[in-house]
Formats: sequence, C-alpha cells, structure tokens
Amino acid sequence: MYMNKRLSLVFLCLILVVVLVGCNNPVTGEYKKITPTQAKEIMDSGDPFVLLDVRTLAEFTTERISGAILVPDFEITSRAESEIPDKTATYLVYCRSGVRSERAARDLIAMGYITVYDFGGILSWPYETVSG
Repeated sequence: MYMNKRLSLVFLCLILVVVLVGCNNPVTGEYKKITPTQAKEIMDSGDPFVLLDVRTLAEFTTERISGAILVPDFEITSRAESEIPDKTATYLVYCRSGVRSERAARDLIAMGYITVYDFGGILSWPYETVSG
C-alpha cells in the first residue's frame, strides 16, 4: 500500500515537471511556403490575417494586393515589432518573385512570430491587384 502511494506521488511529480517545463517553452513558428491559391483561401475565409508586402515603396505604389501593408524586407528586423506587433497573428507575406518574401518570413519567425506564410511573388498572383 505504501509503495503504491509512493509511486503515485512520483508519477504526479513527474507530470507536474513535464507541465511546468512545457509552459516555459515558447511556441515557435516554422517556415511555411503556400501557393497563391492557398493564400487567397485564407484571405476569403473570414479569419483575421495581416497581408504583408515586403517589396520597395516604388513597387508597392505601382501594384499591390488590396489590403497589404508595406514593410520592406530589408527593414523587417528594425520595423516589424513596432508596425506589426502581434506575434500570434496570421501573416501572409509576398514580394515580387518569392525570394524576398522567403527571407522576410524566415526573419519574422526568428523574431518570434508564429504563423507566417510565404506565398511567393505578386508575379504569380492570379487575382486582382490595385495600383496607386
């Protein structure tokens, strides 16, 4: 009887340690490449998201996806936390061809953003865009 109580106590302590250690580990994101179609499905789902254009201001002004905010890839690490502070939000990232969006998405993940999707470049975007 005493041995069963002791084993139960040890088991309970082990569970408590696992839970406490798990609570101290931050949730981390991982790089996720999706298609423009998958990005459009997220946009049309009604769930909240942030559409992030990581090109230059000149590119953004010429043509962009409606609703996008501009944070150029070369400024992500210095501007992200002040301009897009919610690290738990869903981010959809694009650039011109997909190179800068991958780099920016990986930078965001390294900074602690959790749900970051890279859907490549506007050149592959088959849906409506705006200019001006």
